[in-house]
Amino acid sequence: MLRLCFRCLRVRRFFALAVTATLAPAAAHAADETFSFDVANDGMISNDDGHYTSGVKLGWNFTPESSHWTQRLSRALPDALIERAGGAEYHLVHQIYTPDNIDASKLIEDDRPYAGLVYGGVSLYGDTPTAAGHTVTDLHLDAGMVGPSSLAESIQQEVHRFSGNDRPQGWSHQLHDEAIINLAVRRQWWRETPLAGKQLAFGPGASAALGNLYTYAGAGYSVRFGDAARSVPSLTPSPASSAGFTAGGGFRWYLFAGIDGRYMARNLLLDGNTFSSSHSVDRREWVGDVSAGFALAWNAWRMNFAALQRSDEFRGQQSRDRFAALTLSKKL
Repeated sequence: MLRLCFRCLRVRRFFALAVTATLAPAAAHAADETFSFDVANDGMISNDDGHYTSGVKLGWNFTPESSHWTQRLSRALPDALIERAGGAEYHLVHQIYTPDNIDASKLIEDDRPYAGLVYGGVSLYGDTPTAAGHTVTDLHLDAGMVGPSSLAESIQQEVHRFSGNDRPQGWSHQLHDEAIINLAVRRQWWRETPLAGKQLAFGPGASAALGNLYTYAGAGYSVRFGDAARSVPSLTPSPASSAGFTAGGGFRWYLFAGIDGRYMARNLLLDGNTFSSSHSVDRREWVGDVSAGFALAWNAWRMNFAALQRSDEFRGQQSRDRFAALTLSKKL
């Protein structure tokens, strides 16, 4: 009982630190602030409880003033990358990954490792008008930790205890503690045209990431229909997009769908620890996603729902992963 209470205390302490770390850096910015809470889970669209089991993200999006460090950084970068940070975000993310069979206490060699991931970061969002629509660029820098220090074991054990589900038995085989740092960039070229009193937007996108967590290069194509917006929601390993409506009030909505492919040169969550021996699987280099969803807004409130199906990420994978994310946002 004492051990259980200690775990509860650690979980509460983690979320308290998470909220403080996410909100404190942005508290001084009063221009166009938006707070967002994002929860991802495979149980939203699947009966499985494995692989990408769950994720939580806290975000604080704002329009930086000209003297803010994010604007100085964007001006220092090549114009071909981002001319001006039209938006910025501080965020904190926690994710849990497990094999499909969480009842087994022994190592399951042919399924993905147990892993907990916690990281924080900053994102810059650029939006350049073009003759046909908009070009949207996202830059993301994240740093954090994978391993027991993420408290993923304690959090999942407590969630399963309260929900009455089977308790995971294999966390003794999780990836070891390792600091991570990752840089990612994504660009989308939107062509926009009026249709039935709404806006139809479509176009290709390209992305890349470099770091000891993920290293990849990707390309895709997205379609959006409804009220005018800047982007569409994205799902891991792609960092979160701005995914916001353009200025306006009242009820607004849009639908979206997309297809993406990536060449994965590095995925720590499948390849195992970089500097020490750990469980790993035979990762596939080419991975594809199909996603769809919708966004709703009413004045200052916004909700996004995105669902995704992914091709096999490693050899021997028994079924393709499906998961979804729900995001609630409030403009302040």
